[in-house]
Amino acid sequence: MHSLTNPRLIPRFTRFLIPAYRWIEVNDALCKILGYSREELITMTWAELTHADDLPRNEVLFNRILAGESDEYEFDKRFMHKGGEIVYAHVASCAVRKPDGRLDYTVAIVEDISRHRRAENRKRLRNRTLELLAKGLPLHEIMEFVVHGVEAENPAMLCSILMLDEGGHHFVKGSAPGWAEFYNKAIHGAEIGPLTGSCGTAAHTAKRVIVEDILIYPFGKDYRELATKEGLASCWSEPIVGSSGKVLGTFAIYRHSPGVPNETDIALIESVANLIGIVIERKRIEEELQLASLVYRNTSEAMMVTDERNRIIAINPAFTQITGYSINEVSGKDPKILSSGRHDADFYKVLWSEIWSAGLWQGEIWNRKKNGEIYPEWLTINTVFNQDGAIHRHVALFSDITDKVRTDELIWRQANFDLLTGLPNRRMFYDRLEQEIKKAHRTGLQLALLFIDLDCFKEINDTLGHQTGDILLVEAASRIVSCVRESDTVARLGGDEFTVILSELSYTGSVEKVAQNIIAKLVDPFLLSDEIAYVSASIGITFYPGDALDVEQLLRNADQAMYVAKNSGRNRFSYFTRSMQEQAQSRLRLLNDLRAALSADQFMLYFQPIVELSTDRITKAEALLRWQHPERGLVSPMDFIPLAEETGLIHDIGDWVFREAARWASRWIVFCQGNFQISVNGSPVQFQSENMDIDSWLDRLKELGLSGQNVVIEITEGLLLNADSHVMDKLTRFRDAGIQVAIDDFGTGYSALSYLKKFDIDYLKIDRTFIRDLTAGSSDMALSEAIIVMAHKLGLKVIAEGVETVEQKVLLSNAGCDYAQGYLFSKPLPPDEFEALLKA
Repeated sequence: MHSLTNPRLIPRFTRFLIPAYRWIEVNDALCKILGYSREELITMTWAELTHADDLPRNEVLFNRILAGESDEYEFDKRFMHKGGEIVYAHVASCAVRKPDGRLDYTVAIVEDISRHRRAENRKRLRNRTLELLAKGLPLHEIMEFVVHGVEAENPAMLCSILMLDEGGHHFVKGSAPGWAEFYNKAIHGAEIGPLTGSCGTAAHTAKRVIVEDILIYPFGKDYRELATKEGLASCWSEPIVGSSGKVLGTFAIYRHSPGVPNETDIALIESVANLIGIVIERKRIEEELQLASLVYRNTSEAMMVTDERNRIIAINPAFTQITGYSINEVSGKDPKILSSGRHDADFYKVLWSEIWSAGLWQGEIWNRKKNGEIYPEWLTINTVFNQDGAIHRHVALFSDITDKVRTDELIWRQANFDLLTGLPNRRMFYDRLEQEIKKAHRTGLQLALLFIDLDCFKEINDTLGHQTGDILLVEAASRIVSCVRESDTVARLGGDEFTVILSELSYTGSVEKVAQNIIAKLVDPFLLSDEIAYVSASIGITFYPGDALDVEQLLRNADQAMYVAKNSGRNRFSYFTRSMQEQAQSRLRLLNDLRAALSADQFMLYFQPIVELSTDRITKAEALLRWQHPERGLVSPMDFIPLAEETGLIHDIGDWVFREAARWASRWIVFCQGNFQISVNGSPVQFQSENMDIDSWLDRLKELGLSGQNVVIEITEGLLLNADSHVMDKLTRFRDAGIQVAIDDFGTGYSALSYLKKFDIDYLKIDRTFIRDLTAGSSDMALSEAIIVMAHKLGLKVIAEGVETVEQKVLLSNAGCDYAQGYLFSKPLPPDEFEALLKA
């Protein structure tokens, strides 16, 4: 057990006895996750540290282990940290049994996933809060919802939202449902200022205040006594700041033990404060609009009356308040003294045309105050007519809608621009591209669309974290923008995908220079805090109108061209061609045909013999899938197997292959006195999925009177290197059923010898690339001999693929190779021809 207790080898390890769920051995990493020492954990039970809501499910899983129904399981659960916080964890556990099968103890690997889960919870809280805001719930109900959401996330926390009064100098109760009534009463009306509690200080300074220990922080005596009475030890307060920079209140997290927030806590505090700020501002804007409507009905909006010559004859006090002009300054003058200059003559021509025809105009207009400030107002102009129908008066009612315009602009930006990079988002991109297509159609000029995908970005996100990945995306966006004109559009579609619209092109050769500049900019190292990261870019390029005439087709073209660049080695660009479109359409047609191929009985198996070199006898055969298309003829597996894997059709097809191969094996063992094996190729997609029904495969063998020794499953090297629990479980099932496993094309992948014993491999198949040029003394011969010797040392048999000459056979036989397969013996044959060969 020494290696298991080494925290460097297994970072999160624990072992416990099931009967009492007692921990008997833990490592430092688990202690760090849960906040307890080893000595403390050893005295505690699994149940004591488990969140109460998760205990029933834990009991079910443990009972399954006790009953012998399962030895391994994985699940997500919540632990309770020593400090009272919830720790989200992913647990992988394995039972260790005594020789008589009774349970001895279990071993568990615990991974702390709290950061990811809390980020998800913050996102859900934000989305639900905005939904409640959109539904019009009262402000106090929304704030209570937010507080309860944060406190439920961490029972060790007690939260409060305090709002400032209109003057911004005193607190009024916002939401603190978990607090004692005496505390809420004491806070209501409290004045803010330096050292007036953490919230009062945060509101006064507009800066975050972290109080690690309330007892020693230099607050006033009243605030310290108040906190002590509530049993509070630490406080972290965040000012709630509106879009104008004005402090609206504070959001605070209190704890019953001293401490400072970690990175996750800071993210939570900032996120909730920002969210509440949006809620408060929106609610205040709604109240202001309601008030404006009330004022309008009572003619208390800014009002201006003009005579039949459109000269000002009357205003109200609200007019003076908004514009700064008194009645003496505007009486007898034309209202155009308020004109901002932002509207052209056509705007006013339409305005007056509507007034003359309908007697009414209403809309948004920009005017200028006496001090020169330009502002937006909502203006309604009504016309009062004389009895003879002539104009008598114009009555203009208007209000300053600066806040509404700012809010609408914020909402518009959030709907049309990427929040991370500030670039146009997918919605805005589609609109811009549509407009540029119309412009190109009018002018007869071309436009180019570039689709940019960052290479290796996922690896950076996975290794350095999403926050670092976000920093890289922001920098990448800036670099791309620096490579284009101001009139061009750079957008972020999502993830690491960007697009560039190059408009009004009279010469398309300039596009290549832009693409090269982008590639050159992005390949430079990214300095991300303390890390250096490297990415490159794959770019697809398409043109309007040469390649397509609409938005969707242009985007598909650029996407296809990008994938050509990526598949060609990355860090390059590729132009869209008609052949790409034809290939894509052909691929779609082939996929549609593939979906019906199994039910239409279009698949068949061919068999290639595998010869035992010491006896020249055929003792094995590899089953090879063939598709007899009614129109295309035989379709190469290289064309349809990848499609089957991408779409998931490989599961049904793989089941059919195994059943059909087993059927022929049951027929042919007669000719070989029961000593005959058929190899069936397994797709990595099958092994990595839960849809692989091994039980039905084993039942099929029993139905046919076959044992596991009559079937060999062939897998790739890459599958072992990326083996997860699904893969390991399936290989174990095959081993337990006596089914042997072969590694196909050995030597062409990333071989790791430790995997050969770890997964109980039985055969290595030397790839045909080593056999093709096999001669005495060649490097291929040396490699083949090395593989054979290594395999035999590990107790594995060796099969050489692609044997086509007698010389190759002799060399392999002399080197000790066990089996050979290739055209020297036979090409793949349909079942009837293979049977004739087997009989012969």
